[in-house]
Amino acid sequence: MGLHPKGYDLSLDRIRRLLDVLGNPQTRLPPVIHVAGTNGKGSATAFCRALLEAQGLSVHVHTSPHLVRWHERYRIGVKGGAGRLVADELFADALRRVADANGGKPITVFEILTAVTFILFSEQPADVAIIEVGLGGRFDATNVIEKPAVSIIQPISLDHQAYLGDRVELIAAEKAGIMKRGAPVVIGHQEFDGAKDVLISTAERLGCPLTVFSQDFLGYEEFGRLVYQDEFGLMDLPLPRLPGRHQIGNAATAIRAVKAAGFPVTDQIAEKAMLSVEWPGRLQRLTDGALVDHAPVGAEIWLDGGHNPGAGEVIAEAMAAMEEKQARPLHLIVGMINTKDPIGYFRAFTDIAHDVYTVPILGSDVGLDPVALAQSAAEAGLKALPMSSVGEALEAIRIRSADSAPPRIMIGGSLYLAGNVLAQNGSIPT
Repeated sequence: MGLHPKGYDLSLDRIRRLLDVLGNPQTRLPPVIHVAGTNGKGSATAFCRALLEAQGLSVHVHTSPHLVRWHERYRIGVKGGAGRLVADELFADALRRVADANGGKPITVFEILTAVTFILFSEQPADVAIIEVGLGGRFDATNVIEKPAVSIIQPISLDHQAYLGDRVELIAAEKAGIMKRGAPVVIGHQEFDGAKDVLISTAERLGCPLTVFSQDFLGYEEFGRLVYQDEFGLMDLPLPRLPGRHQIGNAATAIRAVKAAGFPVTDQIAEKAMLSVEWPGRLQRLTDGALVDHAPVGAEIWLDGGHNPGAGEVIAEAMAAMEEKQARPLHLIVGMINTKDPIGYFRAFTDIAHDVYTVPILGSDVGLDPVALAQSAAEAGLKALPMSSVGEALEAIRIRSADSAPPRIMIGGSLYLAGNVLAQNGSIPT
């Protein structure tokens, strides 16, 4: 991070040059499931991994960003079991080789890490690789994969406007850049018709076998179960282990994508996957740890790294659903970076949150000042108070809740903050 710029180089020239020196490892990967979208990329990745591992396959997984440790970006597949985060020695060796191949030329951190992905995933045997896009799609460093087994496009909304455009149609065009001529495409739930139209027209122009959520396949809740439906019939499944109604659509998209990639999904496989899927930092419940000890006794504490208005709406819906089942006062603890839309994020919680405590993001030079962030919350119609840390915010909620029912606390606004919380709480992803 000290040697290379943290920004994005929205072209493929540098990564192609670097991979050429390395012998083009991206051409020697197992079948690839390539995942793009504004929200829900990580959840779709987690469901695909669970569905594939449930049938005994070895699955490499690339995600970004990491929450606590860089190693989280690379899960190395294990035949017949759950994959493991990359070993330190293997990771260090790949990084050294990329540095040598680059020879001191200008390069971004993400381009380096993407080259590491292709080295690791080409040299360690596996049945399939799931590769999540970093930013956008068309010029993302991962987009040198020539023929994915399937491309998934998850929900698209406004985010990274400085890089991708200020309308969902423009952002959709960038995300659609991962589609490759003739390769299957699965489009997940899209809130905006304009975005969906762009994705469909791009897939049709490229001659991609296409399936679209709500048109060609469905996922919905019925009688406390997940019902998945496509042209092959119905599956009656348990609700996903990941909480939130939005995960039903993510699960359905993953089931359809794994099928489109040529892997079987039986009822038994899907049921096992729904019960085993995991994805840290996304509506993750914290039940014990160093930070949790600061909270009121009996408090329900949730952590989610969603950071844009679309994510705010999904999280708020999940909180509202929890409120229907068990009423508790909802307190928010939020930290954000300065490239996001805090007012848009906070508006989703206007009718359900009791108050907001804004906090800094440790180790980030782009975190919003808690005072400025509290002002944004106030502009969205919420009572807000700046704090110096998550621990201090939890203490304040504990004092304020001393004479009332145990509260529900949602900590969020940034994946970087989620990483801070997991590290401080002693809940490091494995």
